[in-house]
Amino acid sequence: MTPQAHHHGAEELCEAGLSLYARALREGHLPGVEATAAPCLLDKGILHPAIEDPSRLEPVPPAVALQRLLRSSEERITVERRRGQRLADAFEPLIRLDRRAVGGEDASSLRLLSTKERVGRAIAEAMAEGTEQLLAIQPHDGLVAPPFHYHEAALERDQAFLDQGGRVRALYQHTVRHAPLVIGRYERLRGDVEARTLDQVTERLIIVDHTVAFIPANADRSLALEVRHPALVAYFVNTFDRLWHLATPMHPRAVQQPTLNGITPRQRAIAALLIEGHTDNVIAERLGMNVRTARVHIAKLAATLGSESRAQLGYLIGQSGILDRDG
Repeated sequence: MTPQAHHHGAEELCEAGLSLYARALREGHLPGVEATAAPCLLDKGILHPAIEDPSRLEPVPPAVALQRLLRSSEERITVERRRGQRLADAFEPLIRLDRRAVGGEDASSLRLLSTKERVGRAIAEAMAEGTEQLLAIQPHDGLVAPPFHYHEAALERDQAFLDQGGRVRALYQHTVRHAPLVIGRYERLRGDVEARTLDQVTERLIIVDHTVAFIPANADRSLALEVRHPALVAYFVNTFDRLWHLATPMHPRAVQQPTLNGITPRQRAIAALLIEGHTDNVIAERLGMNVRTARVHIAKLAATLGSESRAQLGYLIGQSGILDRDG
């Protein structure tokens, strides 16, 4: 074999290798000598000697070959992520030192936090220094995995903030109004704490003392942006205040949402999204429930309105007038 002529990644297949593999799949086997043109096939176990004739090579199924290549790729990505984390850890104190040397507002108004653990520490540090107000928007995905602030340490952190004389205001989706995890949290907190709900909320937002805000920096929320620019923080506070005044109280005194003509508030929220043409997955994500629950509510809505199809349901929603009344 001549591996020197074969330069490509461990999780890749060269053109010669793909061609030989396709031929082996079509014919069921290849003479062993032909694998010298693409030694990567043997190295990765994509071709292997036949039990009855070791001079003949047989292919593994494509699904197996794909999993082997993906596993190699995932291992490489894991190594790179660890390397990136080590670099981030090494440079973080240097970046802070540079900001202090520059001394300008723009140099420290934004900071990227690279892990969920670091995000949690940064929020805890900001709250330890804060004394006035914590504003939080906490969307969720059907409570499959509790957000970070449900953990015991976060509960203690929030209670310490309240004990310092601060107040807490939190916004959720309506779907958490009867969630034991959320209800239990507010039953344990002591002090000036309120929670309200809406059909839909924005992405996660934490604001401490009108001074610093935290927002997600990627889809899985493993990265966050710490914002200290006064204009941006003021914008976030204004957004929160407008949503807060539109929201329905949940704690300390819950206000019950009225049912209209047999249509629950949750079904009404689903109806509004159906009219806009959203899929079941999008509806579930927007309203903070899993897809199965969303489909159960859609089925109940259809039964209430007498709909026999998705298209007819949209028409009946429009004709029913359930979306015409003021929220």
